[in-house]
Amino acid sequence: MSAKSKSGEAHWIDPDDAPELTEEMARHAAIYRGGVLIRPATGKLGPNGIIPLQPGDRGAGRPPSSNPKQQVTLRLDPDVLEKFRATGKGWQSRINAELRKALGI
Repeated sequence: MSAKSKSGEAHWIDPDDAPELTEEMARHAAIYRGGVLIRPATGKLGPNGIIPLQPGDRGAGRPPSSNPKQQVTLRLDPDVLEKFRATGKGWQSRINAELRKALGI
């Protein structure tokens, strides 16, 4: 497995360097069966062992946004959609930016 360093160059991370799974880790882990969450995690792995989750703590990932986007269904002309998709990753954000610019907000 490789990961990018701060300089952008990939360096080797030996999977054997991963910590051994312990009973404590298993007690705090989320349990899924067939892709369905059966029991949510009660802790997360920290540098010195398991860290209990605080109320509202999702454990990992991006913190919740104070101004989240709303999902909508929008019909666009095929050529407009094609042009935005051709700009690559982030095309939906670029549509949002263009709409904000057109509305003056």
